[in-house]
Amino acid sequence: MGAISITGKSMGATSLKLTAGKITKTVPITVLSRNLLSYGPAEGNGLTVTVAQDGSLDFSSGTESVPLHKGVRWGFDVPEGIVGVPLIISYTGDVPGNLVIGIYANANSLGGVYQGKNNTVVTIPKGTTRVELRILRGGVTAGSVSGNLKIQLELGNTAHEWMKPDVTSLEGGGL
Repeated sequence: MGAISITGKSMGATSLKLTAGKITKTVPITVLSRNLLSYGPAEGNGLTVTVAQDGSLDFSSGTESVPLHKGVRWGFDVPEGIVGVPLIISYTGDVPGNLVIGIYANANSLGGVYQGKNNTVVTIPKGTTRVELRILRGGVTAGSVSGNLKIQLELGNTAHEWMKPDVTSLEGGGL
């Protein structure tokens, strides 16, 4: 039995019309996001992250200073079929307060992005079943954070226009 892979341009429900000779079948399908990340609200180390209406992330520490190399994280299961293949992590928006965005597996950094460095290719090692998205305060001094980011992890080595991930309700925590 063969398989069909379909890439949609926008998320949601639609249908696919298949015809073979005189037989026609309409099959309902759901188009998922190409953004493989899972995240949601998180709070820790003086940093509060909320999900904006469009699915992007709003960052705020108010007047509180976020310590160096501290921030928030979300752990999630590795989506099927992405272990051992190139993935690209990218962002749009201003990286507020020298934030570093990274993908971690087994407490090891696979790669990340920050102001001045975007579009980093990473590979999830074979045998990995869970990864973490970590957003940490970088730079040389602690400081406040405020801004909005659209972060994406997708298949391949070319970043595309940001798409809201399928999961934006995963509770995160401090790191």
